[in-house]
Amino acid sequence: MNRLTTLLEHGQAVWLDYIRRDLLNNGGLAAMAEGDGVTGVTSNPAIFNQAIAESSLYDAALQTLLEAEPDTPVVRLYEELAVQDIQRAAEILSPVYEETDGADGFVSLEVSPHLARDTDRTVAEARRLWQWVGRSNLMIKVPATAEGTPAIEQLLAEGINVNVTLMFSLAHYEAVASAFLRGVARASDPRRVASVASFFVSRVDSKIDTMLEEIGTPEARELLGKIGIANSKAAYGRYRQLFEGEAFAELAQRGARPQRVLWASTSTKNPAYRDVLYVEELIGRDTVNTIPPETLEAFRGHGVARASLLENVDQAEAELTALGRLGIDLAQVTEALQEEGVEAFVKPFDSLLATLTSKRDALLAA
Repeated sequence: MNRLTTLLEHGQAVWLDYIRRDLLNNGGLAAMAEGDGVTGVTSNPAIFNQAIAESSLYDAALQTLLEAEPDTPVVRLYEELAVQDIQRAAEILSPVYEETDGADGFVSLEVSPHLARDTDRTVAEARRLWQWVGRSNLMIKVPATAEGTPAIEQLLAEGINVNVTLMFSLAHYEAVASAFLRGVARASDPRRVASVASFFVSRVDSKIDTMLEEIGTPEARELLGKIGIANSKAAYGRYRQLFEGEAFAELAQRGARPQRVLWASTSTKNPAYRDVLYVEELIGRDTVNTIPPETLEAFRGHGVARASLLENVDQAEAELTALGRLGIDLAQVTEALQEEGVEAFVKPFDSLLATLTSKRDALLAA
């Protein structure tokens, strides 16, 4: 028995948080879809930086692009390479999309992280990428910033699938879920609109644990490694209230699907914690876990699936309350994490463009 496929039995989809050309061309992704039950792929600037800048896998395609158009701007070169990968991944997962009648089988492509604070340009960029990729099982990733939220609503209203990223707090989730409900209500055909709300987990613990260690009391140490999961359980509880209640009932009658919660940042950063902690403790129906390759392999080897999101909910609430009593403002921390998250994607994006500039110059000189 493949342990990854047991997640499906609990109603959770497994997406791969990784993309690289050899994985697409050598049958690796297709094998994961067949054997591991992987039903989606997510990408971001850091992943593409690792794939394109840190390997030679894309050099031949880059040379072909430059031979056809030597003056191609470097941003366009990146987009050409990324879109080729996204289109290929979407084709590999298209059977999943068809078999689930559009409920799964998605591949995500992010708008430029430099647009995180610009609503209008985010909308324009998302429209352009949506048309360019031309695949129904594409999701455009848009950050859950104050400026990104109205863009999310507009894109969904236009029938563009959206993966909302960089959510760290219940307040972020409330704003995004409300934007989803408004946007889908405006869509001409809600049945064909899909969205996920990507809630980040391990980064919360990385930040909070440092603060708890500084406090150093037994009460503080008792909360180490627990707040990321407790915070996620609060978001999942709110999801159930919204999408299993009256707020979504009318849209459901029109054929709309819920905006699933997607657990992101689920690799374990602290080696003292179980390497599959953020998979095992966040399992529940109508959710997605986007898992990086190392964590996916670890869960395949020794992960244990259970309906963990519904366990110890009262305890999770108590842990969040205890955090406040220690003087740690979770809302303030999560706002800072979102700011850092935007910057964490800007840096690899700019690094990738710098690397492509060097490669382009070398190829043209040759």
